[in-house]
Amino acid sequence: MDKNLIQRLVSGLIYGCIIFLCTTSYGATFFLRVFSLPLHQSYLYYGLITFCMLVGLYECIKVTKLKSFWQLVCTLVLVGCLYYRFSYKFFYQYFYTGIHIIDIFAIVLLILVFITLFKYPQEVQRVPGKMILSVVYLTIPFGFALGLPDYLPYNTYFSTEVFMLFVLIWSSDSFAYITGRLLGKHKMAPSISPKKTWEGFIGGVVCTVALGYAIEYKFPDMKGNWIVVGFLVALFAPLGDLVESQIKRIFKVKDAGNIIPGHGGILDRLDSFMLCAPILYIYFMILTRF
Repeated sequence: MDKNLIQRLVSGLIYGCIIFLCTTSYGATFFLRVFSLPLHQSYLYYGLITFCMLVGLYECIKVTKLKSFWQLVCTLVLVGCLYYRFSYKFFYQYFYTGIHIIDIFAIVLLILVFITLFKYPQEVQRVPGKMILSVVYLTIPFGFALGLPDYLPYNTYFSTEVFMLFVLIWSSDSFAYITGRLLGKHKMAPSISPKKTWEGFIGGVVCTVALGYAIEYKFPDMKGNWIVVGFLVALFAPLGDLVESQIKRIFKVKDAGNIIPGHGGILDRLDSFMLCAPILYIYFMILTRF
């Protein structure tokens, strides 16, 4: 067997186990008991998301080549202020108590950054563009990811919505890859991601929606309709990959990092999650409020 394949399988298994331990009640309870940690389960999830955000920020700064001391200081201050707002909501306010203007502003800002990436890529190569990209692309998706679990400060359990979201993303990527290899003929975006095909995309949608139906049937008490969630994941996960591919294309790098052997960096591995997180947050917010 190919040595690189073994490396990818082992690191992928470890990565999956970490996600399970930090995003499910069963995994978190097991981890906290084994290490005798007197923490609430939510701290594991918060630690996971914060760690990924910080490593992703380091990778993004490295990719964009932000080197000036004051540029780095300004970027870190903006990231800290913005992420503090999301963290405060996670621990004290609960995300679904209402729609705040800052949330709407964050979503609009994220959309504007994505439009700029594809329509005006030269602007992203300027220093202000690099700083805005590093702040917005990292902080807002991971910030909204904190709002995905059905978690209240006074609850003693932790929901499994986030883990199922990862399962659907893995399903979308895997089935799109397999279908694309078998049937793929029509390229989606050959200049950005040459291996992605429309056949693979359709295969990923169909199989991920089917898996969403299975999750809905098996876990009827989870928040939301998971057939719809499966469709949203299958629709936006490939777009998240295209966004990250466009960033690497603009700055002429192959991988954002190498923290996960055989898979690259955090940005390489969580690109789909980073776009799906805000989309699913909006979906759950709409369900909760209306």
